[in-house]
Amino acid sequence: MNVERQARLPQSLLLLLGSCLPVLGAVLLAPILPRMQEHFADTPGVAVLVPIALTLPALMIALLAPVAGIIADRLGRKPLLIGAMVLYTVCGVLPLWLESLQVIVISRAGIGVAEAAIMTCCTTMMGDYYSGARRERIFALQMVATSLSAAIFIAVGGVLGEHGWRTPFALYGLGLVFLPLMAWLLWEPRAQAVTAATTADRAFPWRALAPLYALAFLAGLSLFIVPVQVSYLLNLLHVEGSQQIGLTMGASQFGVLVGALSFRLLRGVPAPRQMLLAFFAAAIGGGLLAVADRHGLVVVAVLINGLGIGLMMPTLLTWIMSQVDFQQRGRAAGGFTALFFAGEFASPLVVLAITGGVIGALPAALGIIAGLQLVVALACLRLRGSGAAFAGAVVAEPDR
Repeated sequence: MNVERQARLPQSLLLLLGSCLPVLGAVLLAPILPRMQEHFADTPGVAVLVPIALTLPALMIALLAPVAGIIADRLGRKPLLIGAMVLYTVCGVLPLWLESLQVIVISRAGIGVAEAAIMTCCTTMMGDYYSGARRERIFALQMVATSLSAAIFIAVGGVLGEHGWRTPFALYGLGLVFLPLMAWLLWEPRAQAVTAATTADRAFPWRALAPLYALAFLAGLSLFIVPVQVSYLLNLLHVEGSQQIGLTMGASQFGVLVGALSFRLLRGVPAPRQMLLAFFAAAIGGGLLAVADRHGLVVVAVLINGLGIGLMMPTLLTWIMSQVDFQQRGRAAGGFTALFFAGEFASPLVVLAITGGVIGALPAALGIIAGLQLVVALACLRLRGSGAAFAGAVVAEPDR
């Protein structure tokens, strides 16, 4: 296969849309949980099994993405991606017909296994297909695409849920559309011969990546604060209208969009300083949420918070990819995916641990998390060494 083959718009769209599929697993069930629980009311443990059906895919991604990364490095990216798409589609649509809640939960675990491979392969192939400014751009667009798709999938899931709790699962049939397109338009990346000869025995850079993986966990935790907690905060402020809550979520998504796109404007700024700005903005927004006493201030707060959240993911991905070569890229992407989704999974649990389940304590919990983000922002400056490698890689790599 020709190693000089250039990725263009069709490949970019497929990898970006593929990155959105794991988001579908995370948010699709949210609007239909009450109806699903009502349908299985006679099933023992339904109060536990239904929420697990929502969160299990994210947990499986956190546990298995590193394994997917190892497989992608050893056996190839495209074969793993195609196999994962088959599993994703089959397990995704099964609840349309399944009558056992326990089996539905098992199918959701299968979704998580597939999503771990899909997210890891798509991210890895972005690093393979692109370099320099194009790689920066595609990682920024990945953050934009996944953030916007979350809002779209929640809305679509709610609309479809009006026709029955099973109906939203039909969206997993999208896999039948992506599968032949991926098989046709994507190709297995190959390392250059000189790279393979000189880096085959290079040890995986755990020391350089460990702090970046920690930041990935905190980024995932930070990402889910607003989508999960803000509606409760607005209720404390006696704001309960769906239109007002939707406006607030829209402001957050706009902030994420602008933050992700601003990554391109900060090209050449060392990665530690970019992460400083990202966590500082998230902390300022979170701090404002903690003291907000009216709806308008909440909107401003989530907008500022979104700016920081949007900058985190493309900065981290580009930084991580600059630390590894072709033979290690799958493992590096798998580690990032695992820690990022682990942070998302842990986010509501961390808030619950701080509040003790008392909604009135939510502002204080948001303030504590904002303080943690501020400390992390300052700690990013201690990562200057690996940040220099990031800047050098970004400037030195030719655009491909």
